[in-house]
Amino acid sequence: MTPALRTHRVVVVGGGVGGLTAAAALARQGLDVTLLERANDVGGKLRQVSVGGHSVDAGPTVFTMRWVFEGLFAEAGLRLEDELVLTPVRTLARHAWSSGGQLDLFADPQRSAEAIGVFAGPAEARRYLAFAAQSREVYNTLEGPYIRSARPSLPSMMSDLGLHGSAVLFGLGPFRDLWSALSRHFHDPRLQQLFGRYATYCGSSPFAAPATLMLVAHVEQQGVWTVGGGMVEIGRALARLAQRNGAQIRTASPVESIELNHGKVSAVVLAGGERLPADSVVFNGDVAALAQGLLGSGVQGAAPAITPQARSLSAMTWCLHAQTRGLPLVHHNVFFDDDYRSEFRDIFGHGRLPRKGTVYLCAQDRHDDDADIHQRERLLALVNAPAIGDLRQLDPEEIEQCHTNAMTLMQRCGLQLEHDPQQTVLTTPQDFERLFPATGGALYGEACHGWMASFRRPASSTAIPGLYLAGGSAHPGPGVPMAAMSGRLAAATLMAHLDSTSPSRRVAISGGTSMP
Repeated sequence: MTPALRTHRVVVVGGGVGGLTAAAALARQGLDVTLLERANDVGGKLRQVSVGGHSVDAGPTVFTMRWVFEGLFAEAGLRLEDELVLTPVRTLARHAWSSGGQLDLFADPQRSAEAIGVFAGPAEARRYLAFAAQSREVYNTLEGPYIRSARPSLPSMMSDLGLHGSAVLFGLGPFRDLWSALSRHFHDPRLQQLFGRYATYCGSSPFAAPATLMLVAHVEQQGVWTVGGGMVEIGRALARLAQRNGAQIRTASPVESIELNHGKVSAVVLAGGERLPADSVVFNGDVAALAQGLLGSGVQGAAPAITPQARSLSAMTWCLHAQTRGLPLVHHNVFFDDDYRSEFRDIFGHGRLPRKGTVYLCAQDRHDDDADIHQRERLLALVNAPAIGDLRQLDPEEIEQCHTNAMTLMQRCGLQLEHDPQQTVLTTPQDFERLFPATGGALYGEACHGWMASFRRPASSTAIPGLYLAGGSAHPGPGVPMAAMSGRLAAATLMAHLDSTSPSRRVAISGGTSMP
C-alpha cells in the first residue's frame, strides 16, 4: 500500500447496504474511511419497528444472491456463516387468489412444476420448466456484462455478450415488456400474474418493465434465506466488517452538503457545521436528493433529475403483532385480486392507491412448517402505492379504504387476521419521503420502464471528480444484493481512478460464484 492510499480520505454519506459495502471494501484497501449515517443505526431501508414490544422487519424481507456477501467477507478472511444466521427457505412463497386457487413455489424447480401441474394442468407445468430454463439463461447472460460491470452501455454490453449472449436476448425479445413475454410462456392468467410480480421487485409495472426481469425467477431458484434476528442483521454485520477493516462509522450524523474546490470534491459538511475534509465521497442516498440540491448546489448536476411520473413504487405497510387463522402461512405469502392491470393503472396512471392491490404478507415467525401458530405473530403487510409523498397528503379515508381492501382480499383468499390497532405501525408514502428525502416515498429509485431503462440508472462514477454513487437508485439497481454490488462497484471504480496507470479502464467485479 502506497502512502498516498493511506492518506486518501473517503467520506461515505449514508449507511445503507451500498454505503456499508463500499466503506468495508475501501477500508480493506487501506484508505482513511469515515461513514456518516443520519439515523441512529445503520442499515438504511433495512429497518425494524417496535410493535407491542416486538421487533418487526419493516423494510426488505427477502435475502438472495448470497454469493455477493460471501465474496465480500471472504476477501477479509471471514466466513459469512460466522457473521449471519442464514436458514434456507424451501417454500419460496405461498400464493392465493380471490377467485380461488392456491399455489406454492419451491426452491426446487421440479417440485414447483409438479405443483403447477396440479394447479393449472400438465401443459402449464411444461411451460413453467421452459420459462425457468429461459430465466436461467437470461440471468447467466447478463450477470457479467450488466450486474458485475460498473458502467454498462448498450454498445459495451452487446460487445461483451458476443454472438451467443446476443442471441439469448433477441430470442427473449429485447423490446418486449415482461407481461408480453409471460403471455408467451403461460396461458393461465394467474401464472402470468404470479411471475409478473417480479417487476415490482424493482418498483415497476409488469406491463412496462423489460422482459429481462424474468431473471428474478432464477435468482430465487439459486436460493432464498431467512436471517436470524431479522434483515437488519445484514447491515450490522456489514458495519462490523467495515470497522474491522478500519473504517470509522458515525451514526446520528446528518450531512448538510458536499463541498467542491475547483470542481472537485473537497469536504463534507454536517448539519451542526462540522466540516470533514474529503478526497473522495461515496454518496449512498437516493440520487434524487443530489438532483434536488439537498446536498448543495455544487453537486446538483451529479445525477439526473427524476420526474414524479418516472418514480418507482412506494408502499403502504402495516407492521402487526396479530393472530391468524385459516390459510396456513409460510414466511412469504402473496394475495392476488382478479384485476392485476388496474393495480398499476391506478398507481402509475392516476397516482392513487390501488382499489384492487396485491397484498404481500411476511410472516416473520414462520418458516417452511405449515403448522398453525396459536399465539400472536409478527407480520409485515404491504400494498404497492404511488410515490406521491411530497406531492399530497393521503387523507384518512383513503388510508382506511386501502386497509379495508387489503384485509378483505386476504379474507377472501382464506386468511383471517385479527389485530389490535394499538399494535399496528403504519408507514405511508409520506412517511417514506421523510425517511428518504427527495424520493416522494419511491423505494427503488427510478422505475424500470422501457427496454432502455437499465441504461438510464446512474453509474458508480459521476461527472464530478471524486464523487461516486452507491445504493439501490444507482446501477445495478434495487434490492439488498444489488445495493451491495453497487457498493463494491463504487469502491472498485474509486480505486481504479486512484491507479494512475489505468485511469479509464472499465471496472467489473470478479470473484464469488452465483452457483447455489
